[in-house]
Amino acid sequence: MVTRRRQRFIAGTLAWQLGTVLVLALLGALSFELVFVVSLIGLLVVTELTAPFAVTPAWRRRLMWVIGIGLLVFGYIVIRRILAILPPGVI
Repeated sequence: MVTRRRQRFIAGTLAWQLGTVLVLALLGALSFELVFVVSLIGLLVVTELTAPFAVTPAWRRRLMWVIGIGLLVFGYIVIRRILAILPPGVI
């Protein structure tokens, strides 16, 4: 059974991601990396805004694994971007 908080979480996350794709497409900056990073930020924001006060449901604990993997991929993207900016021979 889907709870009201879970429905709010899913609706908020989907709205953020669709808005992200729409805005990036309108700006002409649509790329996988940007969509991933902005969607991860949205996931973190929606997760905090819909967090329960007293009890953490099991699905929220499993969500931490998804967030952890997302942060690892974000770190990889940042390292790749930094290495692309640095001149050759620095590292």
